[in-house]
Amino acid sequence: MVTRQLWSGSLFATTAGVLWGLVFVVPLLLPDYPPLLLTLGRYLCFGLVALPLAWVDRAALRQLRRPAWLLALRLTLVGNLAFYLLMTSAIQHAGAPLPTLIASGALPVVIAIASNLRAGPQAMAWQRLFPSLGLMLAGMALVNHHELQALGQVNAGTDLADYGLGILMALCALMCWTWFPIRNAEWLRSQPQIAPRTWATAQGLITLPIAALGYLLLWATAPEGHDSFAMPLGPQPAMFVLLMVAAGVLGSWLGAMCWNAACQRMPTSLSSQFIVCETLTALAYAYTLRGNWPPAPTLMGIALLVGGVLWALRNAQPVGQAAPHPNPLPGGARE
Repeated sequence: MVTRQLWSGSLFATTAGVLWGLVFVVPLLLPDYPPLLLTLGRYLCFGLVALPLAWVDRAALRQLRRPAWLLALRLTLVGNLAFYLLMTSAIQHAGAPLPTLIASGALPVVIAIASNLRAGPQAMAWQRLFPSLGLMLAGMALVNHHELQALGQVNAGTDLADYGLGILMALCALMCWTWFPIRNAEWLRSQPQIAPRTWATAQGLITLPIAALGYLLLWATAPEGHDSFAMPLGPQPAMFVLLMVAAGVLGSWLGAMCWNAACQRMPTSLSSQFIVCETLTALAYAYTLRGNWPPAPTLMGIALLVGGVLWALRNAQPVGQAAPHPNPLPGGARE
């Protein structure tokens, strides 16, 4: 039986996945921009939007002690800056579909298994977990098969070393984001008094000085000349600013808040499977930019991915039930 808490958690996890999927289109719309500039621009906007929110949430932020801020720093460096830098680089080296399917498509399975191994008494029964993961693997196999064929046909003359580098970067991004949600969820469940919004804002604040310093250094060290990259906003300043604000507000702060809310309401082995929404959103934008409709095998793969999530939600039942949050509000809200 799916409880109200699981339903609200699944809604938050789905929303987070959709918001994160939007940022995968940024390097495709700005192909001439260096991955480091896209990364720093996104997280600079994330930090800037956190400033007024921090003033609103200042009382709650004062509850965070030094270990919490140090954890926020590690989460920011690994799960935000390193992950997005690796992903934007991978997309620019190997195109969108293959890195997206490696770094995002594999995430639901990898995180579900890793988090369930760490969950101890709160672990989901493996016989309940494996069917949904099997559906997801089958779906990813179908989508991957078509994508690999398409890459071979369209890019037969492309440098294979460049594709190999993109795939390697995508695998490194996968490792970064396998650690990030598990550690983030463990901390949030140990601190039920911290609202998802507060923790998202804290991560934005800790990101701001790092992103600002990195942006200034990149600007200061940029080569000058007629053919050099036009710093600080590049050759498409209006598009760059618009996409960075959208990625910082929607893909970073709001996405993080929704994910934090999901982490406090459901096991990571279950919430991680909703990351397929990120994959599906990214693929939808990639196909839209290509100007064609996904073929039948890809659509079948998508159906299996969605079916895996629905199976997981329907059969969600941890071995040990987590303690309810103190004073829950109607609908599972905490804020």
